[in-house]
Amino acid sequence: MVAIRSRQRGFTLIELMIVVAIIGILAAIAFPAYTQYVESARRADAQGALMSLANAMERFHTQNGTYAGASVGAAAGDIFPAEAPLDGSQKWYDLVITAQDATSYQIEAQPKNGQGGLKLVLTSTGHRVNWDQ
Repeated sequence: MVAIRSRQRGFTLIELMIVVAIIGILAAIAFPAYTQYVESARRADAQGALMSLANAMERFHTQNGTYAGASVGAAAGDIFPAEAPLDGSQKWYDLVITAQDATSYQIEAQPKNGQGGLKLVLTSTGHRVNWDQ
């Protein structure tokens, strides 16, 4: 007598559902962490752009004896670009001079395009607001 053996090949539906559930749980944990990491990297880039804008403000002051009149944007007389990051196509922060006079200034990086978090502020005295968030 010859015994016929049938061999099961492949996966059962239960096994596949367990794998899908595990992948779902891992994705639910990993995606928020990834999003937070990306926002943090963008924020660090905006901080660097703000520091570069502060250097441009100091150069303007050295050349003109005042901070008044400095502007950001893409026009010929602007001292610095108005968006961060400086390279790449997608911009996540607007760089703005919110206050300026002959002896002081305040500049900000304001989030946009879905970038979370608070605006970053830097003053002529070196005071930083929301940099540790």
